[in-house]
Amino acid sequence: MGPRWRLVVATLVGLIAPPLGSAAVALETDGKATVNVSKASLCWRTEDFVVTQPCSPCSSFEARRNPECRTTGFIEHISCSGKQEIKSCRSVEMEAHAFWKFEGSMIGIAALFALLVVYRHRMLDRKALEKVRKQIESI
Repeated sequence: MGPRWRLVVATLVGLIAPPLGSAAVALETDGKATVNVSKASLCWRTEDFVVTQPCSPCSSFEARRNPECRTTGFIEHISCSGKQEIKSCRSVEMEAHAFWKFEGSMIGIAALFALLVVYRHRMLDRKALEKVRKQIESI
């Protein structure tokens, strides 16, 4: 195996079974940021859990206090193994806002390029008419 395959295998093994001596594990959420959390708070990844409070926006106090709020701005309270935990979550409101923002920007870009196409078409028509006019005048 080449060095790239060794790196991929080592990364996968590290994700599946983290080193025994580490007190904290880097958890990647949504591929955007890494947050260091203790192993005790990962019970929701390995066990069944109950959502005690559904996904809701973080208050300004919670945003400063909880690292879970920094990734998405929304948290949900869960109970697993009899312990109360806080977990970052993705909100329907946040997803809808991001979707409509994307759609709006795509419509704006499409309108801009449509205007550019119309402008270019008119300019080429004008040049073609000017060329025809010059040919007729030269006769």
